[in-house]
Amino acid sequence: MNKQSIRVENLVKSFGKGDSLVDIIDKASFSVETGELIALIAPSGAGKTTLLMMIGCVEEPTSGQIWLGDEKVYDNKWLNKDTRKIRREKIGFIFQAHYLIPFLNIIDNITLLPQTSGQTKEESEKVAMELLKYFDISEKALAMPSQLSGGQNQRVAIARALANKPKIILADEPTAALDNERSISVVKMLKKIAIEQNVAVIMVTHDEAMLPLCDRILKIENKKVVSTIAKDSTFV
Repeated sequence: MNKQSIRVENLVKSFGKGDSLVDIIDKASFSVETGELIALIAPSGAGKTTLLMMIGCVEEPTSGQIWLGDEKVYDNKWLNKDTRKIRREKIGFIFQAHYLIPFLNIIDNITLLPQTSGQTKEESEKVAMELLKYFDISEKALAMPSQLSGGQNQRVAIARALANKPKIILADEPTAALDNERSISVVKMLKKIAIEQNVAVIMVTHDEAMLPLCDRILKIENKKVVSTIAKDSTFV
């Protein structure tokens, strides 16, 4: 049985002060279960990345509540001031650009964060190799990022996001730099991860073709978040 992985209640994000105060997100409420791949869509400037970064404990909301798993992490303030610890323990991030460190080989890119979080070199390399095998690129472990294709580098970036065994993956336009075939491959991979690794995945996307591959769509509409089943959705 799937468990609640993310819950957001009455979340508000405002910018500015006084007469220049603007609400980007206004009393948004939704939940995401483990095993779900969710597309987050909205017109440009409507707050998709801002919402993703609030869930990821990077951007502080103005008010509201956020639960990650069973832990309430925000209730009109961060309940744990060490938000970096929350991110390390609970969340994996994937971005439009893979942001691999160009002077580190592939396995070192994946093991860097786990080792800085206290994992031994041996343990982190074992996990990294398992992930590279999972993504069918284990033969590239000692290669440099410049020697890989865009799609391969994005697979490495996904492997890196999973290296700390998070329960939540937040992906901001992970297919934007890829062609249609590679984009479909990456989204199918994210769905496979959601099911097999029992994680919740939220993916910001502008690509209409990716929506039917997702379980549900969260759309920011009139500053609220509306949930629809992917196959019945239209992209605006």
